[in-house]
Amino acid sequence: MAQRRPKISVIGAGFVGSTCAHWAASKELCDVVLIDINGDSAAGKALDLFQASTVEGFDSRLKGGADYALTKDSDVVIITAGIPRKPGMSRDDLLGTNAKIVKECATQVAKHSPNCVIIIVSNPLDAMCHVALDASGFPRERVRGMAGVLDGARFRAFIAEACDASVEDVQAFVFGGHGDTMVPMPRYVTVGGVPLMQMLPKEKIDAIVDRTRKGGAEIVGLLKTGSAYYAPAASAVQMAEAIVRDKKRILPCAVLLKGEYGQNGLFCGVLAKLGAKGLEGVPALELNSEEKAMFQKSCDAVKELVEAMKKLGA
Repeated sequence: MAQRRPKISVIGAGFVGSTCAHWAASKELCDVVLIDINGDSAAGKALDLFQASTVEGFDSRLKGGADYALTKDSDVVIITAGIPRKPGMSRDDLLGTNAKIVKECATQVAKHSPNCVIIIVSNPLDAMCHVALDASGFPRERVRGMAGVLDGARFRAFIAEACDASVEDVQAFVFGGHGDTMVPMPRYVTVGGVPLMQMLPKEKIDAIVDRTRKGGAEIVGLLKTGSAYYAPAASAVQMAEAIVRDKKRILPCAVLLKGEYGQNGLFCGVLAKLGAKGLEGVPALELNSEEKAMFQKSCDAVKELVEAMKKLGA
């Protein structure tokens, strides 16, 4: 009997979702299913990617449509569905609309793939993780948010540019919620093993930290009619790869904290070990007083979002 091939399903076939499908298929991680309320659009993009496979030489099988039955027995499900940010909008402005969308998506995902791991990309991300957790009924190990990988990627890119160094040699990460209160961690950054503090002056590092916090808004302002999709999709697929291939990678992502860093019952970005079971551990990191204060401020901002969402009945 042939061994079952791993499957990743992507919910939402917009720019982020279709790019997730592209990255996942081209890496030959698994078979890929693309789901969208516009089933023909999802089917068309999946067919287009399948035809590209003969040129690029990847053997992932792709399907698309509106029927969640296509996602049956997925190993990982990436939820990107929701309305995107437009210029002048914060991620928080999306709260009510996207909460309803993510609730429906997570409910259908749990019905057809009760053992999968869910990765949330929809904004406002930390609050949407709470929606997905409640709607799916999954344990915390199998629901997480993508944001930390993306925010860390932006942080690393800006550092590499400033140091005129390869992006491969930059190790950096971001804590906290996916928004203006995120907490880049320059004290832990290294470039080829050299601490960042020894490579750049404080004012330059502070400018990079500020640009990282505004990284999404910078792209929204440039695009005018949408938001980032290449880096968010690549970040989600990096997490999916860690799970599908049981890589035990330690990546920054939004997880439901249960006492870690003094937080309980709240999704917020920290370092997490990702493997076949989903979340397989939250490594302890020593924070100084300034980092603790910033992390608490970020967690408080997430709490406010969750409370606002509850008031909306979402």
